[in-house]
Amino acid sequence: MSEIGKMNTLPVMRISDFGVYLDAGGDLGEILLPNRYVSEDMEPGSMVDVFIMLDSEDRYVATTDTPLGMVGEFVALKVVAVTDFGAFMDWGMLKDLLVPFREQKTTMCVGDTHVVYIYVDAASKRLVASTKIEKYMDMTSVRYDKGAKVDLLIYAKTDLGYKALINGAHEGLLFDHEVHEPLMRGQHIEGFISQVRGDGKISLCLQKPGLEKVVALTDRILTYLNENSGFMPITDKNSPEKIYSLFGVSKKTYKKAIGALYKKRLITFEKNGTKLT
Repeated sequence: MSEIGKMNTLPVMRISDFGVYLDAGGDLGEILLPNRYVSEDMEPGSMVDVFIMLDSEDRYVATTDTPLGMVGEFVALKVVAVTDFGAFMDWGMLKDLLVPFREQKTTMCVGDTHVVYIYVDAASKRLVASTKIEKYMDMTSVRYDKGAKVDLLIYAKTDLGYKALINGAHEGLLFDHEVHEPLMRGQHIEGFISQVRGDGKISLCLQKPGLEKVVALTDRILTYLNENSGFMPITDKNSPEKIYSLFGVSKKTYKKAIGALYKKRLITFEKNGTKLT
């Protein structure tokens, strides 16, 4: 069965002056694919990948364009207009995506980027979005192992740190002390599970927690030294900012890794840096 707001593979039924009609089945019946999307190889019986939505006259229509996000997905989009109906966002389609005022968690302004959830409005059958994404997240209990690598989508800043969407489904918190450079709303980053609390809340970090994080960093330090004639102009005396800019880790983690390498007699410390033995 064909789905509104998602990609569907549909057969061509007939060709008209306005485009080709596709068989969407069920209640949707035949749907027009306008001429601007029709290619020469489309003929009755051929299969076409299309996205289904409503046009300006509330008719179902197909397009071969692929949006930046589909129904049931969370995606970061930019506001391109604010009207009496709400805010409109660029999602890579000819027709912008509406976020009604009732679905805006905060005031939306042109140029802002927000993480939204895309859904079909029950009353109008139109595709719309919401910035109140928490109510659409998966709130069932989760089983993430400590240290598991996850995909993060930053969607809000709090007094404690950054709220992030984990693997497009669950909410997590990235505490300020785990972050060494500003993060932007809508930014995709790689992260790790730090802790899943008894109440189900999830703490995140940007480096692999525990011993594995240190071991991974020692390998990176050795690689850096080998690629730079066995020397790097940095020691554990440098600022946390400089260390983070080079290896993307906290000074605490860096000192643990350097200490491990020194104990193995793989490096020596010099006045202006660290040398490979």
